[in-house]
Amino acid sequence: MTQIILLDGGMGQELIHRAGDRPTPLWSTQVMVEHPGMVEGVHRDFTAAGATVATANTYAIIRDRFVGTEMDGQFESLLARALAEARNSDADCIAGSMGPLVASYRPDLHPDVDTAIPLYAEVANLLAPSCDLLICETVASLDHARSALAGAATTGKPVWLAVTVDDTDGTTLRSGEAVADILPIAAETAAAVLINCSAPEVIPAALSVLSQGALPYGAYANGFQRITEEFLQSRPTVADLQTRHDFTPAAYADHVMAWVDAGATIVGGCCEVSPAHIAEIARRLTASGHTLTRP
Repeated sequence: MTQIILLDGGMGQELIHRAGDRPTPLWSTQVMVEHPGMVEGVHRDFTAAGATVATANTYAIIRDRFVGTEMDGQFESLLARALAEARNSDADCIAGSMGPLVASYRPDLHPDVDTAIPLYAEVANLLAPSCDLLICETVASLDHARSALAGAATTGKPVWLAVTVDDTDGTTLRSGEAVADILPIAAETAAAVLINCSAPEVIPAALSVLSQGALPYGAYANGFQRITEEFLQSRPTVADLQTRHDFTPAAYADHVMAWVDAGATIVGGCCEVSPAHIAEIARRLTASGHTLTRP
């Protein structure tokens, strides 16, 4: 059968659930600071569930996220803390997460390519010494893809590109641009191309597009009912998003197995995907004769 790379699940939401604290605009970074060791524990639980990649809690650690907050000026120390918790978990493979500049799901706010490239390069070069690979996550537009990949490529580490698609049309990025137009951009520098943080129902259409390229491909969906208008405002919190009632480990594993049947070789979970979800996916994959492997 097939060798499958099994990613972990949603670090940010898992931290919020475990901490029991009210979400803030600083999200998973706030929990990491106020609950030392919790990030390491989440990494360990995902690994124990079968994940072969630990994605560092660095998605939202970007300079612009801290401007005007009590964490302003702590960018580098916060990145170092997240990376230390990943290393201390003894995970075999660590992926450095690079989230969007300014805000998630807002390609209209993303800086132009010339402005964005050095900002992504700064993050990438701080992540790279502690990581086996980098993932540019929740990429919502073609220019976002160009700038994130160009910045990450300066490290010499393998770079995966993970794009987010419209929750009603898997062939369209959240910018309205075609997923197909990602393929030539990814082909230049990416080692794999993925769909992330999107509704699981639209991922088959997106994978059908990715299958037309030459790169390994896959997906990891979220478990939100929808991305609300409230969440798209300035400094949102995850309190503005609601978890789907049907997002059980078994139901999500059904989606993932269908993606593998469609040729995906990298799968896992995004927001609201817990260690229990990953454990069920690992069980199904091995029961079907697939081999779980690290990159």
